[in-house]
Amino acid sequence: MSDARVHRTVHEVTAAAPAGVMYGLIADATRWPLFFQPCVHVEQLDFDGQQERLRMWVTAGESVKSWVSSRHLDVERLRVEFTHDLPAAPTRSMSGVWTVVPLGEHASKVTLQHAFTVARDVPAGAAWVEQVTRDNSRAQLDRLAELAERWTRLDDLVWSFEDTVRVNAPGELVFDFLYRARDWPAELPHVNRVGLVEDEPGVQLLSMGSLSLDGGAHSTESVRICFPGTQRICYKQTRTSPLLTAHTGEWSIEPDGSGVNLTARHSVLLCEENLQSVLGEGTDAVSAGRHVRETMGQASLSVLRHAAQYAIDSIHVL
Repeated sequence: MSDARVHRTVHEVTAAAPAGVMYGLIADATRWPLFFQPCVHVEQLDFDGQQERLRMWVTAGESVKSWVSSRHLDVERLRVEFTHDLPAAPTRSMSGVWTVVPLGEHASKVTLQHAFTVARDVPAGAAWVEQVTRDNSRAQLDRLAELAERWTRLDDLVWSFEDTVRVNAPGELVFDFLYRARDWPAELPHVNRVGLVEDEPGVQLLSMGSLSLDGGAHSTESVRICFPGTQRICYKQTRTSPLLTAHTGEWSIEPDGSGVNLTARHSVLLCEENLQSVLGEGTDAVSAGRHVRETMGQASLSVLRHAAQYAIDSIHVL
């Protein structure tokens, strides 16, 4: 390990936003899937206010990689240091630091540094990691600046909501319906096309064509992370509708003594530039958010009700 070549990258961005806003967006990694394009899902494993461990799923080129990362948050120095405890191949080690520097009251600069090694220092592997690191760092920093400069409006652009259906049936049957998304065109009236690839167990790449309530057709693409043990499916749309900059969600099944609660959770980041072109002149973020909540809620409830009916019918067959 000591003889391995260390590759280093440095990327920066400057934004017309307070340093504290920039640091806050960096520090709250649980919201990264909604805010940063490459990040699909984050599970916070431990956190004591300064030391944090995260399990992360991230798009890397055409693939999805996962690793466990330890972070040290230093709010006084506006720094977040990180190390990958369990790096994803071909990376052998990865560490780095986010640093925020104030440039006055309403401007700041963020520097993102990485240091990594690759297995056997294979040139092709090093080049691939460097390319992915460069692409993802640039995407994260550009989005960070964009969000930070809208921080006074961000609360209106971010919407989170959920819907729940209760059913007296085994959660395993419900999970089976949600997991087998490739069968949805035959099961769900609003879904007319599904393509699903699962090269790694539990990591699904889903493309779907569906119809909205008004009959309009739209296509989405998602990465789904499936957790059979806890009966959850977390996802991020990598291709969204024009109304949204980002959309993340979760299907969860929570049993109790008399049945299970099926819940669909959504978080969306509205695309501020497209609100009026999609929904009409004069549309603001609040009315757009209500529209999204209504339409997504109805679509989610349809899926949940069909999942519940599938579970009930399966019991009768058994």
